[in-house]
Amino acid sequence: MNSNAKKTLGAISSICIVFVIYLSSTAFISSPEWGFYGHRKINRMAVFTLPPEMIGFYKKNIEYITEHAVDPDKRRYATKHEAVRHYIDIDSWGENALKDVPWIFDDALMKYADYKLINRLDTLGLQLQYSRDTVNIYLDHKSYAISTDTFRQFFRNEVMPQYYEDDWTVSNLAVRDILEDYDIDGDLHIKDEFSQEGILPYHLNTMYYWLVKAFQDGDYEKILRLSAEYGHYIGDAHVPLHTTKNYNGQLTDQVGIHAFWESRLPELYADSEYSFLVGKALYIKKPLKYFWGIVEESHSLLPDVLDTEKELTQTFPEDQQMCYDERLDRTIKTQCPEFSRAYHDRMDGMVERRMQDAVLSIGSVWFSAWLDAGQPDLNLVEKLDIKKEVIKIDASINTRDHSN
Repeated sequence: MNSNAKKTLGAISSICIVFVIYLSSTAFISSPEWGFYGHRKINRMAVFTLPPEMIGFYKKNIEYITEHAVDPDKRRYATKHEAVRHYIDIDSWGENALKDVPWIFDDALMKYADYKLINRLDTLGLQLQYSRDTVNIYLDHKSYAISTDTFRQFFRNEVMPQYYEDDWTVSNLAVRDILEDYDIDGDLHIKDEFSQEGILPYHLNTMYYWLVKAFQDGDYEKILRLSAEYGHYIGDAHVPLHTTKNYNGQLTDQVGIHAFWESRLPELYADSEYSFLVGKALYIKKPLKYFWGIVEESHSLLPDVLDTEKELTQTFPEDQQMCYDERLDRTIKTQCPEFSRAYHDRMDGMVERRMQDAVLSIGSVWFSAWLDAGQPDLNLVEKLDIKKEVIKIDASINTRDHSN
């Protein structure tokens, strides 16, 4: 290949890379969770659930709370660890997953990880049988029973600090401390088989303690950042399609239902028909239980979301199901108003109720974190001028497509 041809090929490659980055940076515009409109609406209305001791601070900064409700969606295209915070495919873990999957993040990782003991001569599969009290370890035709508390402490000390790394390895010496009756000559390699199915309720619980700490520290900028982003994840947890591996109907020939349910319907009806007068924020005594309750309720609504749409597509005139619409100076194909109305009405207010519940949940989480922090005085805090976060798109990161 001559030098001119190489230059031409290089220029074409550069254009292609820029185009891919552009597509990645704009992909979330058409169909993020609840849509940008929905997330902003939910966060904004949550401010009005707060008590007098809090509402002044939040109202002064309501534009920030509203606008930055969508930051986590933008970050999905900037860091590979972000996307899994927006969902949990609870049905990936079996029919009784809501009972079987541990509520504690360390325990879930520990239970579902893939373990291999690698020495100089061989690779040995290490099987774990997990229960509340005992971890039975099966290795090379031998078995060991270790208390769950002991193995949990080992996992937290040796494995969890490596969570954001690609490979988890525990040294020979650390493994011997656990399997002291076995002559170990090798390292333990652990593969995370859990996070890829989503970690939403675990992240909600972690963020709760971040927000409490921000209130305790009087870090008002962090309070606002966390409050705005917290609202996003809580909103996601109220979406039934964020609790299933069939998140976009791709397993039931219903591709596109994700954006239909959580973006198209709120954009059509929320301003004109929905009420967001949801009452005052409530104190949450057990945040972890509360977050898992949201997931369980959302998941219980999933059959209605899918079955209603499936039945409607089979009876509604086909030429009235999909139409072309102008969106952000682009022509897109989306559900027709008549079809949207029919689906919306058959669900009998489900979308409105989930948005209302999300509003009250967000306000209640803010309120509860403030109470648990000792009710710091927010009345003297003025409107903050927070420097906008620069989120750089990484075109190599693959995320779920909810738009088709």
